[in-house]
Amino acid sequence: MNTITASFKKIVESALGHSKPNPAWFGNSANPKPLPATWTSDNWLYSRFHFSFAEWNDGPSNFGVLRVLNDDLVQPMRGFGQHPHSNMEIATYVVDGELTHQDSMGSKETLGRGSVQFMSAASGVRHSEHNNHPEQPCHFIQMWIVPRVRGGKPRYGGFDALKHGGAAARLNQWQWLVADEQNADQKAVIQLQQDVNIHVTELDGSAPQPLAFELQAERQLYLLCIAGAVDIVGGLSTPQSLVGHEAMTIRGPASLAFAPTASDDGVAAAATKQPYAHLLIVEMAKTDEDKDEL
Repeated sequence: MNTITASFKKIVESALGHSKPNPAWFGNSANPKPLPATWTSDNWLYSRFHFSFAEWNDGPSNFGVLRVLNDDLVQPMRGFGQHPHSNMEIATYVVDGELTHQDSMGSKETLGRGSVQFMSAASGVRHSEHNNHPEQPCHFIQMWIVPRVRGGKPRYGGFDALKHGGAAARLNQWQWLVADEQNADQKAVIQLQQDVNIHVTELDGSAPQPLAFELQAERQLYLLCIAGAVDIVGGLSTPQSLVGHEAMTIRGPASLAFAPTASDDGVAAAATKQPYAHLLIVEMAKTDEDKDEL
């Protein structure tokens, strides 16, 4: 067991950037009036920015090689029209609904809950992202990772969760989604051009023990509670709690342990108060806590 020397910082939802952009900015028609009963927001897009992005400049610029983490909710039949990217590794985790990706390389794919779309923008690529479902909103987490080298040939790939164990593959265990392509020992389903690992889990309270995660001394992570609520019961100087949309930075070493708690948020219904937590971790090499690395 590691001696507790981890430093951590909690990021509450009110500290995030909150964006509801004009529909026309991304090629969408005006928000309908009245809003359809299937809409879960009063705007076609509701984004929570964890780092300075677009019109919001009041947040940190990055955490290590993690440059962007956007928590996006897109209403039915809306999306982002074609736009360019370059010199960035992009991974998009679909929380709920269906997300359709199309790009200038000829790729087109629709993926659902628990799936990942990833793209090495490299020397340059154009793509679009849409929720083409007529009634169901789409919730996804998009992460931009700074690559170790610039340029090169762009590429796209998708991981369809339904074809790889579905929800059972991440229930009360970590599912390793993304790893460094140079890591010969990695067992992740996706490889990007950077020393970074992305893990997800859904905790339902049925496991006999909290879920462990070992953070090594020279590593750090960004933890997002996507939905529900969780207690961090090991690895920090004092127990900590997160609820949906909150985050935490942790610098190792730390023998972390996570236990879901009852919440009105996400899958846990207010009537039953069942323990539940949907968590995502972006883990990477440790950087100077007081220095902007990018």
